[in-house]
Amino acid sequence: MRRIVVKFGGTSIGDGGRVRLAANTVCREYKRGAQVAVVVSAMGYATDDLVDAARSSTKGQVSKDEMDDIMAMGERTSARIFAAALHSLGAKARYIDPTCREWPVVTNSNFGNARIALAETRRRVRRYILPLMKNGIIPVICGFLGRDAQGRITTLGRGGSDITAFLIATCLDADEVIVVKDVEGVMSGDPSKVDGPRLLEQITVKEMRDLARYGAQVLHPRALDYKDPNIDAKVIHFRYGNLSARGTKIIGPRGGGMNTSLYGKPLAMLTIVGEGMQVRPGVLLEAAKPLSRAGINIFGVSIGPRSFSVYVAEREAKRALKLLHGVVTRHELMKSVTSGNNIAMIIAESEKFIETPGIIAKLTEPLAKEGINIIEIFSSRASITFFVNWADRGRALKLLKKVVKEVNVRPRLKGPTRPW
Repeated sequence: MRRIVVKFGGTSIGDGGRVRLAANTVCREYKRGAQVAVVVSAMGYATDDLVDAARSSTKGQVSKDEMDDIMAMGERTSARIFAAALHSLGAKARYIDPTCREWPVVTNSNFGNARIALAETRRRVRRYILPLMKNGIIPVICGFLGRDAQGRITTLGRGGSDITAFLIATCLDADEVIVVKDVEGVMSGDPSKVDGPRLLEQITVKEMRDLARYGAQVLHPRALDYKDPNIDAKVIHFRYGNLSARGTKIIGPRGGGMNTSLYGKPLAMLTIVGEGMQVRPGVLLEAAKPLSRAGINIFGVSIGPRSFSVYVAEREAKRALKLLHGVVTRHELMKSVTSGNNIAMIIAESEKFIETPGIIAKLTEPLAKEGINIIEIFSSRASITFFVNWADRGRALKLLKKVVKEVNVRPRLKGPTRPW
């Protein structure tokens, strides 16, 4: 029997008509014999309205736990309305909110950005949610919300409803997660910023994660931490009223959530110096073009006020240096090029980097204590690349892996192992 989790975003259930359309799409699958669990966001802009009201009425004197309890009312209301709509269509349904005995999502007590206790959540999903589905009942679960060991309502932070959907699906061993939104799926570009974007038929988890990290609003990258590689996933538009509608499939293992890797071969750093290059359009392209034509890959680029460096495979260094020197001798701003060999590249990745203050210091401190010199660091939102001496690569990799593992430790419940 097919088991699916369907998540409806706030716009897709923004009013009564849209809730009815969404409920019909669920009922259609339900009547075909599928086991269906529904995860709902707050309707429309309900959460924004609740937050604004709370802040204005208290002049900002509202605690984090009070705010979580207030914000939860959006999803709690959505779940009740959606379950009522399913009942009106002849389906058996039950709303599940944090006050219910069956509530599954257990978190720590970090109000506003709570972290999920996965083992306990999985146990509760298997104990309470799965039996409902097997008995022909559609659980309508509040997205975005959790409950701590003391039974207090928490929220999961931005993208919380997406997180809930993938989390519940993984704990259920579902066949598919369907995310219903006000977009056709994942596009080749933001439709509000580019003309004629095309719909992607599929995208890998790693590609989706990077797209989300850098601004795409389709899915929150933290949600993909909970995507099981054996579970299908797709994003579709609510207007079709059909869970079989064409959209974008998200494929492959989750990957990229936590990883520290060493590139297996040494690199060389080639540096060109010259005043004024940083503010001259096209300088980098002039240097990169002959390398590209020669089939020499560039692993990284760093730019300073009067120099820029490119990293290439050490085995290509002599050829690359000769090509770059040819550019330097013809260019009015470039003065000289030099090279250094025996460089190791280590990449550390984790979604937790985004929300961990001082993460660069946490990663570099143990290297400094061991006397390992860092030649250069490239930092993006959730990926930090270290260039160190080739001879130091083993020790550096071991130390960085240890820090990344510590940063990624899942929260443990304080108090009883079995909450409530």
